[in-house]
Amino acid sequence: MHDPTALLIELGAVILALGILGRIAGRFGFSPIPLYLLAGLAFGHGGILPLDASEEFTATGAELGVILLLLLLGLEYSAPELVTSLKTQYPSGAVDFLLNALPGAAAALLLGWGPVAAVALGGVTWISSSGVIAKVLGDLGRLGNRETPVILGVLVIEDLAMAVYLPLLTALLAGMSLAGGSLTLVISLGTVGAVLYIALRHGRLISRAVSSDNPEMLLLVVLGLTLVVAGFAQELQVSAAVGAFLVGIALSGEVAEGARNLLTPLRDLFAAVFFVFFGLSTAPAAIPPVLLTAVLLAVVTTGTKIATGWYAARRAGVKPAGRWRAGGTLVARGEFSIVIAGLAVGTEPRIGPLATAYVLVLVIVGPLAARWTEPVARRLRGLRGTPPPPPGSSAPELADASRAGG
Repeated sequence: MHDPTALLIELGAVILALGILGRIAGRFGFSPIPLYLLAGLAFGHGGILPLDASEEFTATGAELGVILLLLLLGLEYSAPELVTSLKTQYPSGAVDFLLNALPGAAAALLLGWGPVAAVALGGVTWISSSGVIAKVLGDLGRLGNRETPVILGVLVIEDLAMAVYLPLLTALLAGMSLAGGSLTLVISLGTVGAVLYIALRHGRLISRAVSSDNPEMLLLVVLGLTLVVAGFAQELQVSAAVGAFLVGIALSGEVAEGARNLLTPLRDLFAAVFFVFFGLSTAPAAIPPVLLTAVLLAVVTTGTKIATGWYAARRAGVKPAGRWRAGGTLVARGEFSIVIAGLAVGTEPRIGPLATAYVLVLVIVGPLAARWTEPVARRLRGLRGTPPPPPGSSAPELADASRAGG
């Protein structure tokens, strides 16, 4: 069988399987992400039926998936809204760092891996997955909820913090001098600042230049611009995902609305490929030896992420139901955690399997936590004797009130 033929068959089988799994998830009312990941494990190296012909294409598709997820997320909000969110959410960002980085760092030190590995594992447990969370928010229809800007504020602070953290970690791992590490940091911070400045000051001009009545032209220009900015951001030590998010922020009005409609199907396709690729890159045999440690770390940091979201939403004046939804939504870890672990394996090889198992647990638990944290909290309040809703209040009315105000 020729390689192109094998590629077509494998890709077709994978996409068809994703469609079937998505329908199964929809039938039972939960996110399809865990099923995508398990499918990736089944078809990855060491799985039931490894995929070889389509591996390179799938890796590229996975990168596009993360970029499109963050671009579509950025299109939901304007640059002034982003700046306001950063100004109001920075205390929540500090709490997020303290609550979620310290457990990972402490675990590395307890395992005897040393301070550099502690910095790396702290990053693994700190950063939520913007890609997974963007997908979950869309799947659950929560993009318009009042707690969603709070969630995005925390995610943006985390993603922008990567512009500081990743260069510093790279310098530590390489034993780089203070001057070399500082130069890399200045370049990355300057890149983020320049893009933010352009989005704030000249966002309307960018939208006008990109605008087109021809859907084909609009799609090509927006997608091309996003990939170029993401590529330059990656080259300058800033995450490609952050670059894509900032492009989305820079576009507004009818351009943003048109781009959302055109790019949503592409996002859904390549986002599914990203989650499958994550599973494909994990060797199932490496999971069992570190599973207990990963699960214990996941349990601790699930609680700390829920506490982070609850605190951030409370500061924003969101009602209790929205606070629990915000906390549950932030639980998932993903792409950044894997990137951090990949950088650190040269210094501490054992961090790779642990980080993979940890992320795999939380990328499965994350969508479930987003869906069920608030109902479980509501049920527990009921068991403790919380007063029932006022007479005459129907369930739909309460749900609408929760969505609008909490």
